[in-house]
Amino acid sequence: MEEKLNLTEEWDKTFPKSERVNHRKVILHNRYGITLAADLYEPKEHEGKLSAIAVCGPFGAVKEQASGLYAQTLAEKGFFSIAFDPSFTGESSGIPRYVASPDINTEDFQAAVDFLSVQENVDPERIGILGICGWGGLALNTAAIDTRIKATVTSTMYDMSRVNANGYFDLVNEDARYEMKKSLNTQRIEDYKLGEYKRAGGVVDPLPEDAPFYVKDYYDYYKTKRGYHKRSLNSNDGWNVTGTMSFINQPILQYSNEIRSAVLMIHGEKAHSCYFSKDAYKNMIENSSYKNNKELMIIPDAVHTDLYDRVDIIPFDKIEEFFKANLK
Repeated sequence: MEEKLNLTEEWDKTFPKSERVNHRKVILHNRYGITLAADLYEPKEHEGKLSAIAVCGPFGAVKEQASGLYAQTLAEKGFFSIAFDPSFTGESSGIPRYVASPDINTEDFQAAVDFLSVQENVDPERIGILGICGWGGLALNTAAIDTRIKATVTSTMYDMSRVNANGYFDLVNEDARYEMKKSLNTQRIEDYKLGEYKRAGGVVDPLPEDAPFYVKDYYDYYKTKRGYHKRSLNSNDGWNVTGTMSFINQPILQYSNEIRSAVLMIHGEKAHSCYFSKDAYKNMIENSSYKNNKELMIIPDAVHTDLYDRVDIIPFDKIEEFFKANLK
């Protein structure tokens, strides 16, 4: 069920390799027949079966960036972990390229749980997931459907349905949304005529002087040596123009208040996106019988991309404590 992928074997991450962790490339498949590429990290010294964590994100990034840093750090702390490229992106398969789907991307996380569940040195009853940025929302969506997941962490979360439908800070009204949909459907016809998909462009470059702070924040990560990667959509030509269209009318968090397993949501106080986590947390615990194992952690003074790679800011000790308490 898995196709052969052309995987890069040399270390091409945006973070240094740990000497305390074994690393190798692996492949797995989802139930739509798409083969996913992943980096597997495991502690060099361990006994017995391990707790395992699947990591993905940010939205438009690749496993060589923030998700790999999280996965490697978790392996240093004793977890068996993988960071994977979503369908249609990075080294994973799927055609056309550079599209996203609330359904298929939720399935990607579930496929990662499938993979972890059958590894010889993993306890299938102790599996968690961690989603960064847009994959934070998809992690919550997965936790709402997959009862095998015992603990979920979201970091600097985006609700991709909400931001695609309503724009940043919910400034898009119905009329503006209608015009947006007209434009996207016009682009569909042009793509069909040409037989190729127009790319939307990644993070703007060069950076305009009057760019809003969140654009500068993304530029500082994706367009500099700090976080640039040649396979990252955000670092280069972006998603297809129509690539995230299906998120507009497919809300992904409808049943988040039915999540029975533990959830830790982490966000920076000064992140432009902080309202996503605050609102998602509120909705998750509202009228829920399972609120006692849910937590929202706000990091003082942190901005959105601080939680991508600032190891002095990312609360890895808290994440370790949370996973160890709930994966047992």
